[in-house]
Amino acid sequence: MSTIKRISQFICIAALTLLIAPTCFISTVPLGYIGVRSSNFSGVNETDLEPGWNLNVASVHNITLLPSRYLFLDYGSDNSQGLQIRTRDNNNVFVDITVPYRIKPGEAHLIMKVGNHLMTNGTFGFQRQAADVTVSVLREDLANLTSSDFYNTDKRLAVATTTLDVLNKTLAPLHLEAQAVLVRAVTFRPEYEVQLQAIQLNEQNKLLDGARQRVAQQQQELDNFELKTTALANALQQDWVKKQADLERAYQVGFLFDPDADRTPGAARRQFAALTEADLDKLREEAARVLEIDDKAKINEAYLLGIQNISAETLEYKQRVTAEANGISGRLKAEGEADVAAVRGEFETKINALLGSPAGRAYVAWKTAENVTFSPTLTFQSREGVPSVLRLRNFALQFMGGG
Repeated sequence: MSTIKRISQFICIAALTLLIAPTCFISTVPLGYIGVRSSNFSGVNETDLEPGWNLNVASVHNITLLPSRYLFLDYGSDNSQGLQIRTRDNNNVFVDITVPYRIKPGEAHLIMKVGNHLMTNGTFGFQRQAADVTVSVLREDLANLTSSDFYNTDKRLAVATTTLDVLNKTLAPLHLEAQAVLVRAVTFRPEYEVQLQAIQLNEQNKLLDGARQRVAQQQQELDNFELKTTALANALQQDWVKKQADLERAYQVGFLFDPDADRTPGAARRQFAALTEADLDKLREEAARVLEIDDKAKINEAYLLGIQNISAETLEYKQRVTAEANGISGRLKAEGEADVAAVRGEFETKINALLGSPAGRAYVAWKTAENVTFSPTLTFQSREGVPSVLRLRNFALQFMGGG
């Protein structure tokens, strides 16, 4: 029992320690804040505390929370009036500006050292100082702009960038930094707004005229380019048509074309055969140049004669050979028909002679008798009492042409 008692006491003491220790030795820095730890003995710690658990001994340490997020200075919002600036040309303008700023990373403890962490009416001391410094810098730098500069975007952005650099240099001793100077709106006096709108309209018209002029210049360049392109295309097309015509002529007519020469089929080949070797070499060089063939040795008589001449020779040869063949075929056919007629006449003469002999007549009678059919019923109407068909000798003689 004593052992169980001691274990129970130990568990109770450990649980009590775990419950009490965090409240006595640990504090939590929430997200969006920077913790600055100060000691009753050593003063402000030189290191800022990140969000999370941090050592905080009760009655010894004290942790002060400062915002780490961006804070905003708004001029011209629902809760504040726009910042009034007197321009360089002595004109009052109301500018709506937003300046986001924050505590420089790692310098929150320096703000606490100078006492700017103290809060009055819900506002830290460094916030009030930042507002005073920002208003002073904005009024001083933006006052360098004229009324026309405020509606010129490029000049306004350039001055805003310069103002941001000056503002950060001024905020640096306060351990603060601004992210941007955002000019949201610019408002002039009502009577000046009318003039300003007319000025802005004129400026926009100038920009529009300049844009139109650049468009016209680009269009002119485009038109010139199109004209040059069309002219170049036409020139190339003409060259191609000429080249195509030369090639067509070269392949069709060849290189032996002579308007005064004989153009009958075979004349070109006879003209080619009459050329000397020097003339052939010259023709080959010309053909290689026109046909764009590197080696003139490839130029044979087919290239030099041309398709039309070769086709004409082929057609003439075909017609001549066909005519000769047709003549031979007709003669041989006539001779064959004459021989067949002679043989057939001689055959028929011999057949007739054979058929005119007694044996031939008997043969004809025998062949004729094969086609004779008698009635199955014989009647005796002869005066002699014997049917005529039974008189075979007389009947055979009648078939043989006898009496």
